[in-house]
This record gives sequence, C-alpha cells and structure tokens, in this order.
Amino acid sequence: MTRSSLPRLVERLKAHLAEQQYPLNQRLPPERTLSIRLGVSRSSLRKALAMLEAEGQIWRHVGRGTFVGARPSGQAEQLPAIGNGTNPAEVMEARLLIEPELARLAALNARPANIDEMAHCIRQTKAAREWRVYELWDHKLHRAIAEATGNALLVSLFDALNAVRRAVVWGRLRTYRLTPELDHHSFAEHDLIFGAIVDRDLEEASRRMREHLLSVRRNLLEPERRRLPDRQPWPRDLPTSRSPLDN
Repeated sequence: MTRSSLPRLVERLKAHLAEQQYPLNQRLPPERTLSIRLGVSRSSLRKALAMLEAEGQIWRHVGRGTFVGARPSGQAEQLPAIGNGTNPAEVMEARLLIEPELARLAALNARPANIDEMAHCIRQTKAAREWRVYELWDHKLHRAIAEATGNALLVSLFDALNAVRRAVVWGRLRTYRLTPELDHHSFAEHDLIFGAIVDRDLEEASRRMREHLLSVRRNLLEPERRRLPDRQPWPRDLPTSRSPLDN
C-alpha cells in the first residue's frame, strides 16, 4: 500500500463502520473478515485501524478484539450505575455546563484536521436517511468538537458524559418520523456552531452550542412535560423506553 492510498482506505473503513451502525463499544468482526469485506490485505487494514485508534474512533484490547469508540477509562464500569441513578433532564443540565465550554476551546485551539473532521460529520448528518445513522454522525460531530480543544482530560470527561447519556432511560419523549426531516433544527444549529469555530469566535461558538443544546432539551423534554399530570414530579418518573434521538 502506498502512503497516498492509506487515507482512502481509512475513509472506506469509516464509511463501512457507519454503514454497519455498530453501537458504542461493539466488538468489530475479526481482521480477516474485515479485510475480505474491504478487499484489502490484513497488513493494510491494520495500518488503517491504527489510524482510527489514534483518532479515538476505535480501541483495541489484546486478546479480546477491536471495539467501536474511544477506549473506556478505568471508571467505565461505574458509568452504567451512574446512568441508572440519573434522568434525561440531569443529563441535559450536564451537557449545558460542559459542551458550550468545549465549543469555546475548540474555537481557540482547532487545527485544520479538526475542522475537516467537523465538516465531514456535518455532511454525513445531512445525508443520513435513518435516525441511527444520523445519531452516529451527530455523536461524532460533538466528539470532534471535544477533540478540537486539544485537551485529553476534557475529551475523557465528554466520553464519560456520553456513556452516561447512553445508559439513561429516556422515555418515549417524542414521536419521530422514520427518517430525519430535511429541515431538522440541528442542521442549521450545527452550521452556526461550526461557523463560529472556523471564525475563531470563542463567545459565539459557546453561545451557539448552548442554544443548540437548549433546542435539543426543548424538543425532547418539553412535549412530555406538558403531558404529565401536575401532581407528577418532573422528570423523575418517565416512561421506560429509549428515545430514537437523544443527541
């Protein structure tokens, strides 16, 4: 494999993973199977996997295999328990505290590669024709913003928060179409966040991220809140079914 062909293989591998819609921490098929599916040698595949691991897209455990997402921290086993003790409103409160500051730092520290990754994720969210595919690229976009801070500790905090978010039972908060609407609110909001980061406008990036998360919270939580009886506390006792869109 030539040096110039490796980036193309990495993009093919990313597209394959997105198409298969592997959930976070799902173990990937063996290298032999992946190499056959992609029509490449195992040595070339290993190089591409190494690049994805360096980007935090996958992690590998000797003797166990290769898994989707960033390598879990040493506290990873505690996160499901945290998720069982919280609720969607608290998750959104945490996101509102953390992610606007991540956007602010991204505007300060983002490198060209970070900008390219954000742009790629935005294109993929708009091209998605299934909610699960949209959710995958939406998560990748928010994580790309975290990575653009250049702060490994903050990226780890983002990963921990996201793991808790996935563990929370969200309730059937809204009824969605089978595919994302072409005018879904997040598309324009993502564009505004991205534009502020590209312009190195720290305050605008933070403000736009906060507005986006407020919009997410409003769309997910407020319809259900209006349906709850006045005597029922909000949001401790939600129905137990996961929302198809929680990002």
